[in-house]
Amino acid sequence: MITLAPATAADVDDFVALATEMDVFYGDVRPDPPQQRAAEISAVLFGVPPAAFALLARDDADKLVGFAAYSFLWPAAGLSTSLYLKELYVAGTARRTGVATALMRGLSAMAAERGCSRVEWTTDESNGQAKAFYAAFGAKPLPSKIFYRAEGDVLSS
Repeated sequence: MITLAPATAADVDDFVALATEMDVFYGDVRPDPPQQRAAEISAVLFGVPPAAFALLARDDADKLVGFAAYSFLWPAAGLSTSLYLKELYVAGTARRTGVATALMRGLSAMAAERGCSRVEWTTDESNGQAKAFYAAFGAKPLPSKIFYRAEGDVLSS
């Protein structure tokens, strides 16, 4: 049984551990100590105002096995709001157990309750498993959109 709940300050240490696993999965091993990562996560999720939110998935043993990091964006269609999923990650030991599906359903329900017109996200072109999962969930890629990123020196110029 998977239990979903919004992240709280009490979840930060577990979140740090799972986020570190995610970094390794994506090949981005961070040298930052756990205390620094905990401070970064706390600032983003629990600052005033929060910069983002997280929906956490825990298993029967209350172990954190997945998370969805998201924010609300405005405007979307007809000046409505959209829920933007920034990251969906499931622990390696919990993959193919329904965690990702539970998180996507939880996000979808949250978006509907909040009156959002849509849920949006991106995935890496090379991530065939994620693309297959999202297709099975009923989502279709939008070939009319191009994802842009500005970083580094561009931000300060």
